Amino acid sequence: MKILLIFLFFISCSTTTMDTESGISRTQFLLLPEFMAMNMAEDAYRQEIKNAEKNNKLNIDKKEHDKVKRIAYRLIDNIHVFREDALDWKWEINIQDSEEVNAYCMPGGKIMVLTGLLKKTDATEDEIAAVLGHEIAHALREHGRERMSTALVQQVGILGFAAYIANKADDRTTANVAIQAVAFGATLFFALPNSREHEREADKMGIELAARAGFNPMAAVSLWRKMGHLSNSKIPEFMSTHPSNENRIVDLTAHAKKLNQLYLDNKVN
Repeated sequence: MKILLIFLFFISCSTTTMDTESGISRTQFLLLPEFMAMNMAEDAYRQEIKNAEKNNKLNIDKKEHDKVKRIAYRLIDNIHVFREDALDWKWEINIQDSEEVNAYCMPGGKIMVLTGLLKKTDATEDEIAAVLGHEIAHALREHGRERMSTALVQQVGILGFAAYIANKADDRTTANVAIQAVAFGATLFFALPNSREHEREADKMGIELAARAGFNPMAAVSLWRKMGHLSNSKIPEFMSTHPSNENRIVDLTAHAKKLNQLYLDNKVN
């Protein structure tokens, strides 16, 4: 058990992405196995798709869906700069008809954009790229898995998790049993807010990803200003863990300017 415990700690401390112009190389706590996070996300995403289809709210506007997919895949074409294995993820992009101002990218590349975000901000293509870049960055950095790892330790403790893995190590159904054992797993992606550190990383990586795909990095600034105006009356869901303030605008502006040449080098004429 002691050896397994040491092993778990050792393998759980790593970084998910390569160091790039954004300078993100923080060591992350990733105790939860990647396959578990991926399966939890897949289950949660499939349920969202099922509910949207049942209510006739999935990809209603084909032209809008095609536009978002086109933007998303330009971004995805550049994710290898951060992590090459993500190219093998089964990427999926859908739009759900909703008044909520929200978008997310689950572990494994499952993207959902709610129409409230597009309509209430009247988002340009560059601004859509800013949103998608930010959310894709969360997935590349596996912030969801990181949050779930922390929650697991808080819920069952490192010793309990180590014992569980040890007892199930030789069981062919380990994956399914493990997922079921972590009963709160799938909901954690939605329930646990990103930390400020996660948001800073997603801001920087998202801007860089957009610039590499030929989208204007300054669109992140204009979009967050729009989001800030929306939050004056009622905080949109998208903003609930994405606080808009002048300090953040200053940071976004500085990073966008830093990467402007990267954008110009990759700009689509």
